Amino acid sequence: MMDWSNLYDVTKHILRFSKERRKVRLFLTGGTGFFGKWLLESILWMNRELDHPIKVLVLSRNPNSFLKKFPQFATAEIKFLQGDVRSFVFVEENINLVIHAATDASVQLNKENPLLMFDTIVEGTRRTLEFSRISGVKKFLFISSGAVYGTQPPELLKIPENYIGSPDPLDPQSAYGEGKRQAELLCTLYQKKYGFSVTIARCFAFIGPYLNLDIHFAIGNFIRDGILKQPIIVQGDGTPLRSYLFGTDLAVWLWTILLRGKAGCAYNVGSDQAISIVELATLVSQCFSPSPKVQVLQKAKRDQPCARYIPDIQLAKKKLGLQVYTNLKDSIENTIAWYRSAGISPP
Repeated sequence: MMDWSNLYDVTKHILRFSKERRKVRLFLTGGTGFFGKWLLESILWMNRELDHPIKVLVLSRNPNSFLKKFPQFATAEIKFLQGDVRSFVFVEENINLVIHAATDASVQLNKENPLLMFDTIVEGTRRTLEFSRISGVKKFLFISSGAVYGTQPPELLKIPENYIGSPDPLDPQSAYGEGKRQAELLCTLYQKKYGFSVTIARCFAFIGPYLNLDIHFAIGNFIRDGILKQPIIVQGDGTPLRSYLFGTDLAVWLWTILLRGKAGCAYNVGSDQAISIVELATLVSQCFSPSPKVQVLQKAKRDQPCARYIPDIQLAKKKLGLQVYTNLKDSIENTIAWYRSAGISPP
């Protein structure tokens, strides 16, 4: 059972918004991914608290397949529009909120077809912005990424929103980060020209139910190894520093930035509590009984600074009252328990 108590404040802001406009109608792209599932879960919870439920239109390339796997989202309040984010057909819907989260964050796609990655992000954002303009949207949230900052300098302990870094434009592997930068600019230009409020969430690393355990996310791989009762394998030397925000916290942050964020402003989204990859593997191991062994495949190089990917979240804390509500150990244990209770095992 997930703790949604922190959504009560969000629900109050939904009520204020609905009083002004009578109905809340959300258009959600990327609704079938990790972020989208958590947003849909939060909507299911809030709709039990609201007199006038939030109605959602979810863009999906294959809604039937999605609903077959996740039937809890087949409700009267959640409708699906089949289509690709780059070319979906505009429909006449009374939309007043948009969360644009459609991006394939696959490292494999970024490596094998970076042009497709870039086009999906940029063209998809342009298409969603144009639909929002025509629909008379009041508030638009773009789900961006900490990848827009490029490589975090070792002397910079946490990346603030005003850090002017960038991916290397001569590296094809920058397609994801550079695509997000271009999409942020598109959001800024549309806000300036057409007047609807646009906010940006620069997202870092996350954990929780629905996390894919069998791709490039280290924390997912570690949980997978533990569930399979195998040694937890650290592919590198374990020195890079990361931080992780739980799924319920993520949903609260995204709703708050959409409803209360300053127009034209970007907010980092994530935890600022750094942990090395080897420490993370050890913590995951301790959440299982018996605890599997942790194997680190490479030796750490001496006198080499640790790679970091840690956000500074003071802006969201001070301006929006947000915080990290769920500690990492509880996040890991909740994720493990969810996979076990759902009878789900990694492929």
